[in-house]
Amino acid sequence: MIDHDIRVLGDETHYRAANNVFRRALLNGPANDEMWEVLLESYVPGRALGVFDGDEVIGSAQSFPSSLVVPGGAVLPMGAVSRVGVRADWTRRGVVSALMRTQLRSLRDMGDVAATLRATEGGIYGRFGYGVATRGRDLRVSRVKAVPRARVEGRVRVRPVSEVGDGEELRALFEEIRGGGRGGGSGEGRGEGRGEGGRPGVIGRWDGWWSMHLKREKEKDPQVVVATGPDGVDDGFAMYRVERSHTEKSELTVLDLWAGTPRAWADLWRYLLGVDLVDEVVAHLRPLDEPVELLLVDPRGCRWESTSDETWLRLIDVEEALGRREYAAGVGVGVGGGGDELAVVLGVRDSLLPENAGSYRVSRGGVERVEDAPEVVLDVAELAAVYLGDVSFAALAAAGRVEVVGAGVGAVGAVERADRLFAVGEVAWAGTYF
Repeated sequence: MIDHDIRVLGDETHYRAANNVFRRALLNGPANDEMWEVLLESYVPGRALGVFDGDEVIGSAQSFPSSLVVPGGAVLPMGAVSRVGVRADWTRRGVVSALMRTQLRSLRDMGDVAATLRATEGGIYGRFGYGVATRGRDLRVSRVKAVPRARVEGRVRVRPVSEVGDGEELRALFEEIRGGGRGGGSGEGRGEGRGEGGRPGVIGRWDGWWSMHLKREKEKDPQVVVATGPDGVDDGFAMYRVERSHTEKSELTVLDLWAGTPRAWADLWRYLLGVDLVDEVVAHLRPLDEPVELLLVDPRGCRWESTSDETWLRLIDVEEALGRREYAAGVGVGVGGGGDELAVVLGVRDSLLPENAGSYRVSRGGVERVEDAPEVVLDVAELAAVYLGDVSFAALAAAGRVEVVGAGVGAVGAVERADRLFAVGEVAWAGTYF
C-alpha cells in the first residue's frame, strides 16, 4: 500500500493547484484569474486537503461548513464535501481512498456529525460509507398547456427584485424558511444540534456558497421575485433565468425556489408559469413530492422527465446522528399487544470509522448503544440511505443489502418495526447544489 503524503492546505498557491487538479479530473481547463478570484472566497481554512508527490499536488478533497435538518427538526453540523479529484497519472493508486479516510477522520475531529456530497459517478462513494439519502426530479412545463387553476385562497403578492446585490435579503429569507442553522463560513451558528428545522435533508448554505453562486449567476442575468403574504411579511422567493431564441423554443429555468407557506409556493409557481415570451419552464432536481401539476387545468402540461440521486450522506458520528432524529412520528402505542414498546436493535458496520460499529437500540423514546445481539445488520452506507427516510429497510432487505437476524417481537418483524420507527411525514430533499 502506498503511504500517501496528505496535507491540510493553507495558502492560495496550493488552493489553486488543488482546484486545477479537480477541474482537470472533470475534463475542464484551469480557472482563469477572474474566475479564481471568486473561487478563492469559497476556501475555508482547515477544510482543504491535498495529496502531494514531492511539491506537486496530485489529489484534492475539500469540505464546506454546513448543517443538516433531520427528521423531527434538529439541525446537525455537517461537512459538505466537494472538489474531490486525482491527477490522471495517479488514478487507481489509492489516492481517493486515502483522501476519504483522512477527510472523514478530520471531519469527525472538527465535530461534524455527518458529511454529504454530490457524486459525479455513482459507483465511487458507497465504499466510503456514503448512501443516497435524497433524490430529486426534473420537470418541464409547456406554456401552451400551463393554464393555472383558479386560486382558492386570497392572492399573495409576488414582486420582482431589481437588484440582488450581495444577496443579504435572499440569505435571510432562506434561513427563515429553512428554519435552522445559519451555515456561516466560520462554522459558527451552523445549528450544532440546536434549533428547529423544516423539511428533512435540507442543508445550510455557507458564506462562500452565496458569494460564488450569486457572482456566477450574475453574468447570466438571473431574475429574482419575492412572495409577500397577506400579513405583509416576505415568505418565499424564486430565482430564474430565461434563454430566448427566435428559431428554437424559449426556455425559463428555475434556479432556486423556496417558500415558507403553501400559498407562497403556489403563487411563485403561478408567476413563473405566466412569464411572457416563454415556451417552456424547466426545473432540475425539485422535491419528489412537489405537486406542480396540480396547479394546472391540464396536468399533462407538466412532465416529470427524470428522477435521480441528489445528495449522498455519510454518518460520521452514528450514535449522535441516530440520537438527534425523531422516531415513529404519528405511530400508535405498542406493537403486538401487551403494551410492548416499538423498538429494534440495529447492528452497524463501519470499516473506516470503527468506533461507529456496534449495536444500537432504537425506540420511539430515543437511541442507546447496547450489547444486545442485533436484529437487523447493515453497513453505515445503508444506514445513511434510510436515515432521512428516502428508502425503507424493507426495500434494502429485498435487495439483499441488509441482513435480518431476528424474527422480531410479537406479530411485527424487525424490518417492519424499523420502517415504522424511521418513517417520515415529508420527503427528504436538500435543495442546494454545491
